[in-house]
Amino acid sequence: MKTRFNSFDILCSLTELQKLIGLRVNNIYDIDNKTYLIKLQQSEEKCVLLLESGNRIHTTNFEWPKNMAPSSFSMKLRKHLKNKRLERLTQVGLDRIVILQFGSGEAAYHVILELYDRGNILLTDHEMTILNVLRPHTEGDKVRFAVREKYPDNRGRESNINNTDDLRLILEKGQVGDPVKKVLMMNLDYGPALIEHVLLKNGFTNSTKIGKTFDINTDIERLFVAMEEAKIIVETAKAHNCKGFLIQKREERPSTDSSTTEYFYSNQEFHPMLYYQHTSQPYQEFDTFNLAVDEFYSTFEGQKIDLRALQQEKEALKKLDNIKKDHVHRLTELEKAQETDKQKAELITRNQELVDNAILAIQSALASQISWLDIENLVKDATAKGDPVAKHIKQLKLDTNHISLYLNDPYNDDSDHENEMLPSGIIDIDLALSAFANARNYYDKKRFAAKKQQKTLESQGKALKSAEKKAKETLKEVKTITNIHKARKVYWFEKFFWFISSENYLVIGGRDQQQNELIVKRYMKPKDVYVHADIHGASSIVIKNPSGLPVPPKTLNEAGVMAICYSVAWEAKVITNAYWVYGEQVSKTAPTGEYLTTGSFMIRDKKNFLPPSHLILGLSFLFRVEDSHIEKHLGERKIALGNEDAISMTESEQSKDEVELEIIDESDEEKDVQDSVDEGDNNENNTAEEQRQIDEDSSDSESSVSKFPDTQIKIEHSEGTKINVVAESLQSVNEESLTQLEKQNSVNTKLNPKKGKHVKKHTNSEEIVEKEQKEENVKLVPVKRGQKSKLKKIKEKYKDQDDEERRLRMEILQSAGSGKDTKKGKKSKETVPIKNTKLPRIPKVPVQKSENVEEGDEEESGAQVEIDIINALTGLPLVEDELLFAVPIIAPYNALNNYKFKVKLTPGTARRGKAARTAVNMFLKDRTATQREKDLLKAVKDEQLARNLPGKVKLSAPRLQVHKK
Repeated sequence: MKTRFNSFDILCSLTELQKLIGLRVNNIYDIDNKTYLIKLQQSEEKCVLLLESGNRIHTTNFEWPKNMAPSSFSMKLRKHLKNKRLERLTQVGLDRIVILQFGSGEAAYHVILELYDRGNILLTDHEMTILNVLRPHTEGDKVRFAVREKYPDNRGRESNINNTDDLRLILEKGQVGDPVKKVLMMNLDYGPALIEHVLLKNGFTNSTKIGKTFDINTDIERLFVAMEEAKIIVETAKAHNCKGFLIQKREERPSTDSSTTEYFYSNQEFHPMLYYQHTSQPYQEFDTFNLAVDEFYSTFEGQKIDLRALQQEKEALKKLDNIKKDHVHRLTELEKAQETDKQKAELITRNQELVDNAILAIQSALASQISWLDIENLVKDATAKGDPVAKHIKQLKLDTNHISLYLNDPYNDDSDHENEMLPSGIIDIDLALSAFANARNYYDKKRFAAKKQQKTLESQGKALKSAEKKAKETLKEVKTITNIHKARKVYWFEKFFWFISSENYLVIGGRDQQQNELIVKRYMKPKDVYVHADIHGASSIVIKNPSGLPVPPKTLNEAGVMAICYSVAWEAKVITNAYWVYGEQVSKTAPTGEYLTTGSFMIRDKKNFLPPSHLILGLSFLFRVEDSHIEKHLGERKIALGNEDAISMTESEQSKDEVELEIIDESDEEKDVQDSVDEGDNNENNTAEEQRQIDEDSSDSESSVSKFPDTQIKIEHSEGTKINVVAESLQSVNEESLTQLEKQNSVNTKLNPKKGKHVKKHTNSEEIVEKEQKEENVKLVPVKRGQKSKLKKIKEKYKDQDDEERRLRMEILQSAGSGKDTKKGKKSKETVPIKNTKLPRIPKVPVQKSENVEEGDEEESGAQVEIDIINALTGLPLVEDELLFAVPIIAPYNALNNYKFKVKLTPGTARRGKAARTAVNMFLKDRTATQREKDLLKAVKDEQLARNLPGKVKLSAPRLQVHKK
């Protein structure tokens, strides 16, 4: 199969690509470490040019999967080529080297694409000084391809054959017996396909050899005509665009239905013209050569999957065919055995006296205790003397108590015809039996073979039906798995250790030092969280945090478990702990005089240590759902809020003081609204001096409980409305949140209604509402020693105030209260009434664009792409979901609580591959698994299952031993 451009292909492609001259570079992407996309644009005209080192150059209309973060080589190309105009696109001679010039004059830059050997891509300035090189290396002793080196001139070769003398010089370089085609290919840059084309058209076959079937003196004129024809084709291709042709191979697709025949066409080669040698083969024609090449490469991977499926189908039908042949062969052998045993029995019966005499003679010799060797000599002597019995004894098998006699039918002259079923008429005779007993023994064998034949005939239909059914199921399964493999998309994070936390954060880890380096340098952003086990040689773990909000504690703990498990602690079965820091605290800059090796980093400022964790992982599967079903699964992985009415908050940095915030709304039993109003009137008689005393008491605790970033408080109205309040400081909580929690005319709030009292209140419309109110305090974070009593005192003094009174008193005292802005100025100065159910919104944190993400380019919006990717994966598929493929996941076991399939993994002795297959077999036997889920699980390759396991493991799951048996 052809996979790379030859010289003539490059010529034809560049002729067509001349239309790109004048377009400007919009952006550059990399598909892998060898393949790059250059996006060109001018006004409404857009085009994508694909360069693959060593293989190809052409435009493409297909969507190629780009790396989420561009490589350093892509960034270098972007830096120098962005917004530059493509000025020139040339081939060096007829060699496989292409030079693309962007910009002009001293601002010109060149991209040099080498399409021979291992290939290369170089970026040079206007003086051809190398600025960057994809594959630094040295050719010979002098030419170096490295940064700051000059790219050598005159690297191209010219194929000039002006007369027969030039052609004679080329042929003389070959030896006698060398094929003419091979010699021309080594010395001319026309490409093998074009040379073979002109040779065949002029009467030279591929087997034409110098000095044998080709005479230089007599055939050189005809060969020169062929080379002139090749030269004309090349010159024509320089001036005009060529069509494209895909040469295909037709294979019969196996089928259990013999009445219909299906064929599979696989692309084998791509060419700019239909060569003479391909006229008899099936082909597909395209308007341009670039379209043909684009189609060839874009369907290349899918075609490989189809070819593997075709091979599996052939093997399945081959097994069915072998079963049929085996049945036919078995029946034939049984028939033959019956006939043979019948013939043997009849011959023994017709030669009864001879057989009995032979048995008696040998038994007498054995009774005389003559050795077996002497008996054999006696038989030979008797045969030589013409003994009528001895001459029929052909072999002694005394170790099995048998002799072989040569018998024929004494009543039939045509003995050869009678014994044609017998091997030379030789029959084994048991010395312990008489002639009749030996005959009966052969008749018994004949009857046994007849019964066996009958049973085989009876079971044949059933066995063949079963085999055909199994073959059809195999063909269907192969087709299903093939479609799954085609739909399967390999995500960028699968090259690392990875999992999705129970709160929908993507966590990745390095497999080795190089990947540790790559994760931190390319994929980690300042707001991401870096986690590492407190042990040498562990994997670097990064929690991707596209929102920039604080990462919840549960996700931090799960990442800590991952860091510990992917370290030497797994094999040593040692429990240790891990720590986390923000990405901006991780640096590659070593202290003065020190050096950091690959995969090692410096941690600045304080480390936040996590509690020790057990070595417990889990194996499960995530299912990719079709886009229209994604919305159903958006809430599966989210921050756990505990009880529905409980106040929840995200944990702040461990380095900050942790305090307790208590919010209680107390009221006596069976009090009505009028009582509350009266109490409010009495409270108005409180003096400003008492209020100041209360403020002074509360100020003691203000310093330690002033900041609770991103604290979420859930409030439920009597109508069932739920509100989230974000409190950025205790002061704002006291002045805004607490006032909103107080009783209002028509609203009764409740917090933690587990242990409460029934409170009866009358509204203005005399509606009676019964609500449960909790007596326990709501604890957000642990309280410091000495703080609890002060908070209780504050609560007791404020319990009878309503919202309006509190607001007025704060204005009189000119307290900063809710009017005080936070440092970032994102809090509103006005309090929002609860009855409007519109509390201050959580400020949106802008997602920071990395330096790799270009503004205005939606395709490079990594944060949103990352969120979309993980939202499309679910561990709990629904029956009505349309599932595309399954992705195996190894994660901390706690992160897999809501997954449909899961098995626990701990350090053990089972090999990774065997353990993974055992787990999958257990999932396949799950009664709740649908057929589509089973198909997706079967389609997962063994190497994908076991590659993320940390080492030898022990499986734990309900009824695991039953599944193993």
